[in-house]
Amino acid sequence: MLVASVVMASEIVHRLTEQQRTAVDRLLTVVADHDGAQPLSDHLLVDLRDPQSTTYIGVLAHAGTGVDSGLAGYAQLQAGNGVWSLEVVVDPAHRDDPTVLSALVVAASAEISLRGGGAVNWWVLPAGLGDADVEAAVAGTGFALGRELHQMRRSLPIERTTDVAVRAFVVGRDEAAWLQVNNRAFADHPEQGGWTPAMLAQREHEAWFDPAGFLLHERDGRLAAFCWTKVHGDTDPPMGEIYAIAVDPDFPGLGLGSALTTAGLDHLTGRGLRVAMLYVDAGNTGAVTMYEHLGFTIDHTDRAYLAVLEGGAG
Repeated sequence: MLVASVVMASEIVHRLTEQQRTAVDRLLTVVADHDGAQPLSDHLLVDLRDPQSTTYIGVLAHAGTGVDSGLAGYAQLQAGNGVWSLEVVVDPAHRDDPTVLSALVVAASAEISLRGGGAVNWWVLPAGLGDADVEAAVAGTGFALGRELHQMRRSLPIERTTDVAVRAFVVGRDEAAWLQVNNRAFADHPEQGGWTPAMLAQREHEAWFDPAGFLLHERDGRLAAFCWTKVHGDTDPPMGEIYAIAVDPDFPGLGLGSALTTAGLDHLTGRGLRVAMLYVDAGNTGAVTMYEHLGFTIDHTDRAYLAVLEGGAG
């Protein structure tokens, strides 16, 4: 059942009708083709694609006066690990109209306030939105430039090898152990921390999910570290991603991060890929340095505007 209300020129939805889903998919395709980059982060795309999601919140900005008109823009929210994620997509044909971006940010902020408020990370991806437009949209909203996220890349194959033993993730057996290690390693991370079984199950149902590329390292009878890879076959050239990598806090100083990254890159090479990429917080200087030592360089940097919104606003 559709749960919707109208906030300014935007419509808040918690379930998409078939017509709305078609309109959102069309908008994302238009923006991706225009900007040459995916306009939404993976965790939001997964939520969007799951018709049974209990965490999905979308904001539809209609190009005309009625809800049956085309979309001028779209925003998506997701609460996770105590922080709201927000991303905004604006049709290239409407980017000259600053009210579209502003309306989406205001509507999304109002929805967060109605749900009790809290910390918000608005990730502004490289695709399409200029600094001046974003600054105008956040004026007076409480958002300020905060986090930065590097996308780093390197060619394959990697010159080094590792003798650290890894095995493939087994669906139906390894979920609990992986969730424990992931949530311990990313205890304070807004996007990667606080994962639930439902969130992991969403990924397992994605077309790209391949347990053979989900590498686990066990030590002393426990899961000690993992490297989860992903293949992007729709990029030019196709790229392999170090999708998520972590070491349990009980196993520090053993070089497992570097070793598991190497194992992941070797796996991607075996898939026939010649380019690898990953995302890392710019503020995580230790991880950035490790990846630089493994031959990665920064391709581009995404930025996030942060705010703490009070609850109860209407």
